[in-house]
Amino acid sequence: MSETENWSPARVKEALDAQEIVLIDVRTPQEYLMEHIEGALLMPMAFFRPEALPTQDGKRIVIHCGSGIRSGKVAERMRGAGISPVAHMEGGMGAWKAANLPYTGTDMSSGAPTPMNRT
Repeated sequence: MSETENWSPARVKEALDAQEIVLIDVRTPQEYLMEHIEGALLMPMAFFRPEALPTQDGKRIVIHCGSGIRSGKVAERMRGAGISPVAHMEGGMGAWKAANLPYTGTDMSSGAPTPMNRT
């Protein structure tokens, strides 16, 4: 069975913009509400079911979490379910933000969703 592919945040952004991937966030709903990558779908690790994933016909699936730990564990479950290829974003949401890529965060003064790192 193939190894998990480690995608950089820049590669994920490029593929997401080109509509070549389905990006799945495996963090908790609370983490997703506080900040998330626009267009990412939420499937928390606690409720993750590989059989519920869409097929990779036409679009690759890339998973991510906060740091890369949970997405690595989810990738193992995907490979165990016979899903291949498997890719995750190296460094997770932390690496995405460190690369100054755009995301939706929370305005702490109002609680409203707010675009972050938009140029």
